[in-house]
Amino acid sequence: MDDEEARFRQTGWPGLRARLFHTYFLLRRPMTLGVRGLVLNREAGTVFLIRHTYVPGWQMPGGGVETGETMQYSLERELVEEGNIEITAPPTLASLHFNRQASRRDHVALFLVESFRQTSPKKPDREIAEAGFFPVGDLPAETTPATRRRINEIVFGAPASSYW
Repeated sequence: MDDEEARFRQTGWPGLRARLFHTYFLLRRPMTLGVRGLVLNREAGTVFLIRHTYVPGWQMPGGGVETGETMQYSLERELVEEGNIEITAPPTLASLHFNRQASRRDHVALFLVESFRQTSPKKPDREIAEAGFFPVGDLPAETTPATRRRINEIVFGAPASSYW
């Protein structure tokens, strides 16, 4: 056996086998990951919420983590897109949740964002019908149950749930 064949035996087949198994499990058991940001102005006692054009209710801004993105980068991108909000200090990963309403494989990472600036109020567009800051004790009536639970957990210290 020459050096090239030995190298293939050491790296080729095992590496190829690992890639094949990884691809099989990716197709067989795909998992999705999303991020949400609880943008909290503690001094004013307000949180930033959005209302999409395509789903009912007020909720925290966020979205899916795209291939090649970190969770933090995805959060930063979504906050700019959905709220004209720029993070000015690293956010805190507050909790991870299984989102069984979305699918059997969906997970959501919730970040607490307390250091930010809004470049301008978010105007309605094709994705965002409305957006704004609301008092934590006086959220819009249409605020989603999951959004209310996350705010209660982080702001008021309610027990955290593993489920979104």
